[in-house]
This record gives sequence, C-alpha cells and structure tokens, in this order.
Amino acid sequence: MTRLADKRVAVVGTGATGIQCIPPLGRDAGHLYVFQRTPAAVDSRGNRPTSPEWAGALALGWQRRRQENFTAVVCGVDQDEDLVADGWTELFRSLRVPLPGLAPHGSEPEGDAAERMELEDFRRMNHLRSRVERCVRDPETAEALKPWYRQFCKRPGFSDDYLATFNRPTVTLVDTRGRGVERATEHGLVSGGVEYAVDCVVLATGFSEGTPYEPGFGGWIRGRHGVRLSEHWRNGVRTLHGLYSHGFPNCFLLGPSQNGMSINFSHSLDEQARHLAAVIDAAERSGAWYVEPTAEAEVAWVEEVRRSGSMDQEYLLACTPGSYNGEGRPVDRPDTYGGHAVQFHGVMRRWRFTGGMTDVLRAPVRAVPVPRHD
Repeated sequence: MTRLADKRVAVVGTGATGIQCIPPLGRDAGHLYVFQRTPAAVDSRGNRPTSPEWAGALALGWQRRRQENFTAVVCGVDQDEDLVADGWTELFRSLRVPLPGLAPHGSEPEGDAAERMELEDFRRMNHLRSRVERCVRDPETAEALKPWYRQFCKRPGFSDDYLATFNRPTVTLVDTRGRGVERATEHGLVSGGVEYAVDCVVLATGFSEGTPYEPGFGGWIRGRHGVRLSEHWRNGVRTLHGLYSHGFPNCFLLGPSQNGMSINFSHSLDEQARHLAAVIDAAERSGAWYVEPTAEAEVAWVEEVRRSGSMDQEYLLACTPGSYNGEGRPVDRPDTYGGHAVQFHGVMRRWRFTGGMTDVLRAPVRAVPVPRHD
C-alpha cells in the first residue's frame, strides 16, 4: 500500500476487522488515526511455520477431523487430543464452559463452579491487560487499550502485530471512551469535539448479522400464494432446523437462525450444506416433487428452539455495547437452538436416519430412502 505513504488515514473500529487491517495500515500510511469505541481483547496469535513435507504427511480427511475436533473442544466436549491447539481452543479448555448463549439449556454453571469460572475469566482478562502493558510503551495509550470487560463480551482477538503498531510515531489512538465517532466533516472525523483531518477513512465496523429480512432478501422471496418470507416471519423466525420454511418449497436457507451455532462458522455452513445435500439426494431418489417442511414439523421445531433457547441476559447486559448483546439491548427471545453445535449436528444426523425425511419430502413419493452416506 505504498500509495498511502503521504496520506493521513483513519480507521474506525477496533474489532476483528480492525485488528487485521491496522498493523499494515500503520506500517504504510503517512499517519494513521485509530478511532476506538471499546478496546479489543487481543492475545498472541503464535502462527507456526509449515512445509510441503508437513502438508504431505496429512492423512486423507484431515480437514474435516480438525473441524469436528475444534468445534467439540470449544463446545466443552472432551477430546483425547486438541488437534488445532490455538488460542481459541486454549481459551475454552481453560474455562471449561461454552460461550454464553452456546451452553446447553440448563447447564449454566452455578455455585462454586460459577465462582471458579468468574475467577478464571478475571485471570485471563488480567493476562490480556498485562500483555498491553508489555507491548505498548506509552503508558497513556496502553491504559486506553486495556479491555475492562469479561472475556466473552467481545469476540476474542489474536494478533502478534496489533498492539505493537501503537508504538509507531505515525500511529495515534483516538480513544472515544465508548462514544464512537461524533460526525464526519468535509475534511475528516470529529471525536471529543476535536476534528482530525484525514485523506482516507477505513470503516472497520464489521458486517450486518441477523438483520431483519424485510429490507433484505426476505422482502422479495415469495412463497405459495405470494406470501413474502418476511411476512411469514413477522412474529419471529419459523423454520425446520433453520434450513427451510413451510410455504416456501425448494427454498433453502443457510445461516445461524434456529440451529446450533459454532465458533467456526464455516464448519456450521459445511454441516448444513451436507445435510441439505442428503435431503435433496433423498428427494431425487424418491421421486418427490419438491422439498418443503410440513406446518407441524415447523411448529414443533420452533417450539423446541424457544424451549431450549439459552441466552445469559444478565451476563450480556453487564457487557459494553457490541454485536453480542445487540448494542446493549440483548434479545428477549433467542432464535438459536439451546444446545451447542455438536449436539445440533447430532440432531440433524438422527433426523436423517430415523425417518425425518417424511417431514420435508412432498408427494408424489414412492418411498423415502435413508441417505446413502453421511
């Protein structure tokens, strides 16, 4: 990014996106202003070198084994070995509890267990605050970069370069003390009543997650009798397994709604895609005209999600505003399955092999076959 060498650049946001883009921008920009609403919790990344020899020694299916092992470890499921052994798995192995909102309903720690978890959480956050002191030379900047919240209020970050970037004389941290940027002007950005003149603004403010469907594709997806998907969901998401809705034949939905969440989102999508491939395969072999859940199956799953849905409101309300708690307003009615991802994947497998296909394959159907493979 050599063309930034004489430019004044502003980055708005210090979450996962900011952690990745701030080090190279700090290296290449003439001057970098980092506008911070809430400090990131950043531990070391510790990447290790690999080689063609190492890659060649991997057994067939290694990626799927690592995916499943990683998801199991962060869900608190005992494993003989931690195949990934990175900052994520170390974090969850030390706490021995899933992320708030991912724990199976009714399994939240209580009593002494809750106290031990709270102490371990504080220990880990103190470790991160001490790391800031070790990495950042200016005491005032270091103090502003310390994360004073619980571990799971924000998405954990991992970088070996982020904190050190603030030691550069060409990098300025603009701590907005939770207020964010006040406004943009013709010449730059204003925070705390001070205008910072810049040539370029990088919005590292993340992406929309779980937004209403009406302004998005839910407004133009229409099902039977012209009903919009957003209309079908006007009182909340209504699906079977989060993958399809009654009245919308052959409409397949992949995402986090009404299914088991995983820290490794690509693994969740992979499991959903495999499941749908098995359903479509069964539909083709049985002669079904289309795939659509029955109204009864949809209602039963919605009730199961509402019954099992787990979200620690008290924990999230104590967090600073962010994506995890709806900017300080946690949802009253979570639409995520209350068990963790490993349990949800098991639910889908059992459904496939114990006659669940009758819930979605519409007539005429010769016979509903069991999937040929998982």
